[in-house]
Amino acid sequence: MRARAVEVLDSLHESYPNSKTALDWETPFQLLIATMLSAQCTDVLVNKVTPALFAAYPTPESMADAPQEHLQELVKRTNFFRNKSKNMLASAIRIRDVFGNEVPRNMEDLISLPGVARKTANCVLGTAFDIKVGVVVDTHVGRIARRMGFTKAMKPVAVERDLVKTFAQEDWVYLSHSWIDHGRAICTARTAKCSECFMAEICPRRVEGRMT
Repeated sequence: MRARAVEVLDSLHESYPNSKTALDWETPFQLLIATMLSAQCTDVLVNKVTPALFAAYPTPESMADAPQEHLQELVKRTNFFRNKSKNMLASAIRIRDVFGNEVPRNMEDLISLPGVARKTANCVLGTAFDIKVGVVVDTHVGRIARRMGFTKAMKPVAVERDLVKTFAQEDWVYLSHSWIDHGRAICTARTAKCSECFMAEICPRRVEGRMT
């Protein structure tokens, strides 16, 4: 399994040498907020929303003083915008009051923020701080991990547990970004484009021509 993981990574590096998050951000706080907004929403739409949001409230301190109604107005094009704006405000207040206006650099403190679970925390730690404590498991990563036989789990936490056992820690951040790129381009949810996939020869998950 680990030998195949190395093959997979070699192939990914060749095809997606510059994989990174598609979200636009300049500071760890902005990445945190953008990642929170990306839940059940496309990164493209989030990137259309965040310029005005960050122009108005670029820091935890400034957002902590924002009226929730204004935050709702700025992010209303995203799904669940009321709950997201509530969590954004509460997280900004906690970062200001508890963490001295600095986004925490550890999993325990990050997931103490309202609306922040492991996926968001892993994204912020790995992408903003290059701290590799886990693998970001979104729908693309979970789907590809199952199709390629690296896990049978459905729940993201269980998928992550299997992936960190198989892939080297130094590759965890890149693995997420590159599999997300691959999931959008080739290994899509409806139909895996196996005839176009550079990893087809090392992918064991084919069932009657349809990927599960």
